[in-house]
Amino acid sequence: MLLPLIVAAIYGEISGVYFLITLAAAGLIGFVLTRRKPAKRTMYAREGFVLTALAWILISLIGAAPFTLSGQIPSYLDAVFEMVSGFTTTGASILTEVEALDQCMLFWRSFSHWLGGMGILVFMLALVNFSGGQANHLLRAESPGPSVSKMVPNMRKSAAILYGIYMAMTAVEIVLLIAGGMPVFDSLCTAFGTAGTGGFGVKSASIGYYDSYYLQGVISVFMILFGVNFNVYFLLLMRKFSASVRNTEVRTYFAIIAASTLIITLNIVELFANAFDAFHHALFSVASIITTTGFSTVDFNQWPELSRMILVLLMIVGACAGSTGGGVKVSRLVILVKALTSEVRKLLHPRSVKVLTIDGKQVSQEVVQGVQNYMILYAIVTVVSMLLVSLDNLDLVTTVTSVMATLNNIGPGLGLVGPAGSYAMFSPLAKIVLTLDMLFGRLELFPMLILLMPSTWRKH
Repeated sequence: MLLPLIVAAIYGEISGVYFLITLAAAGLIGFVLTRRKPAKRTMYAREGFVLTALAWILISLIGAAPFTLSGQIPSYLDAVFEMVSGFTTTGASILTEVEALDQCMLFWRSFSHWLGGMGILVFMLALVNFSGGQANHLLRAESPGPSVSKMVPNMRKSAAILYGIYMAMTAVEIVLLIAGGMPVFDSLCTAFGTAGTGGFGVKSASIGYYDSYYLQGVISVFMILFGVNFNVYFLLLMRKFSASVRNTEVRTYFAIIAASTLIITLNIVELFANAFDAFHHALFSVASIITTTGFSTVDFNQWPELSRMILVLLMIVGACAGSTGGGVKVSRLVILVKALTSEVRKLLHPRSVKVLTIDGKQVSQEVVQGVQNYMILYAIVTVVSMLLVSLDNLDLVTTVTSVMATLNNIGPGLGLVGPAGSYAMFSPLAKIVLTLDMLFGRLELFPMLILLMPSTWRKH
């Protein structure tokens, strides 16, 4: 919280003192809690999942305090919703007028995206030396995707490499935005939101406020880049270009973006002055939704049904595993399609033996089963959430897409929660459900599920 405190000092905002109060309180609580050392310090999978889920809940509860203490978001529940949305890089907001917040509060919202994008515990792993097994359990619980892979044998070095790439790409985007005439403060906040694929902006009109093909184009490109598996960037750094190009997930990811952009462009071309405008806004919206960033240049809620349906499907698809994006992940869909194809082939040729492979590597039955289990749990959480949110008696489109937008960490949906709307109208119960959905989505369901299971807390 030192950075928003510095921002408050630069702009002479008295509300910055609440970051200092929260910082001191969190430090004191942390000091007290760390005085008692547990007798058993060995970390297994259960401890890794529980620690990860509790850490994300705790930082959100603490991070929300400055908003309520300063009175800028009077309701603590609303402040927690906003902060969970920030850390989980969802971008769903209860604010109807973003510009009403002080600069330090705007900075904190956007910076929370950057912290949560790559993973708060991944950042800790880059700094603190854990034993291999402990680090692996934490990274497995926090990292998006069906499986966790290390860039180098040492987990701490892998985390450091991840953050090195992450910081470098963020810095490049900041420079390009400033070069395009965007104010420095806006450039920082926008780059944080893009890098974390979060979507919190400093203007109520989001990126549509900046009427510039260049600025919106830069953000489109970087949203797509941050949705790519960061292992691919490591391969590029290692000059393993052929392995990067052959990556099935990344090729599928770009193919989905290209096909969706083309279809939507043709579908909305009559709504714009020329074909280039239609393509520009179609590409931006597709990039924003598939990477689960949530920025907007126009209100796509007003587009034809075909375009809106494609965007809803992209909400589910999401970005690549190992990226900062949310959603189901392209890799899971690739595995499911290959598994389905394999099953059909077995029906036609019962005696044939076919090993399921991706990029020349065998995919174990354990991974396939894990993906199938994930999709079942994903469907259950989605249905239960929709039923609970429907108690607010809002229209079907708003109810369904609010759950899809929060569970997939996107932010804007359709209907009342479209790019021009907010989540302010929901009841306290619905806000709690949607807040949990954001945590479920960011932590890939299982850490939150394990945290809520009574059996997790039994000693034997």
